[in-house]
Amino acid sequence: MVDVGGKSVTKRIARACGCIRMQASTLRLILEGTAKKGDVLGVARLAAIQAAKRTSDLIPLAHPLALTRVGAEFESDTTGCGIVLTVTVETLGRTGVEMEALTAVSLGLLTIYDMCKAVDRGMHIEGIRLLLKQGGKSGIWKAAN
Repeated sequence: MVDVGGKSVTKRIARACGCIRMQASTLRLILEGTAKKGDVLGVARLAAIQAAKRTSDLIPLAHPLALTRVGAEFESDTTGCGIVLTVTVETLGRTGVEMEALTAVSLGLLTIYDMCKAVDRGMHIEGIRLLLKQGGKSGIWKAAN
């Protein structure tokens, strides 16, 4: 791991997003809450939060961080038959939380796939990316749209 002991403790924020595409009928099941495995978005939200908290267990050189906030927001895209997940992660620390945000998005979307794969094996996850990084010496970074 990189030594971050000399860095200042600052508020660190990262936001990431991604999308899962599916059949219109699968999207309806999710939005209506009638999927066989239950509340897909509720379980996916918990998976995303848990993934952010456990990132250092999954990514070998990631620092374990005390997170102060993890927010997972879903938006349905009925025209593109998909669900967009945006995760915001915050901490007060010496290193950023980009990996936590990206891991949370990945696992949240994988959870949707897992809960709906019996009805739609053709779902696909796309566009996982960092949207915002804030804090530390580098200041604010935003993705170009």
